[in-house]
Amino acid sequence: MNETPFRYAPGSRARVIDGTTVVELSGEIDILAAPHLWTRLDPLTAGPCPDLVLDLRPVSFIDCSGLAVLCRTRNRVLDRGGRLRLVISSPRILRILRCTGLGHAFEVTPDLPAHLARARVPHGPGACRCRGPGGPAA
Repeated sequence: MNETPFRYAPGSRARVIDGTTVVELSGEIDILAAPHLWTRLDPLTAGPCPDLVLDLRPVSFIDCSGLAVLCRTRNRVLDRGGRLRLVISSPRILRILRCTGLGHAFEVTPDLPAHLARARVPHGPGACRCRGPGGPAA
């Protein structure tokens, strides 16, 4: 049996708009993705009063490891006097939050706040499109 090793890295793209960091996560947030996401999100929640929006609309799946990433991020933000918002439009992901008792633990909205949605998504050499722990997407 010949196995080809692969490196799993969930997709994420971050931008800062008027002091708010918006991180768009995509793909599956599971046990394979969790370590990469901690590496990506921990620096964003390290400073005082982080204002963070996690856009989960492109996320297709989340398991208990993914929920742990969200809880860890929430705790780090609140410990530093900041604010965390989740953008979720998937009924399945919303149901998972409710069924696990986390429905009221997060500030959830179906869309980006208007002033953040109007801001242009960066493209080109200066854009921050990362896959995995801080590395640029290939």
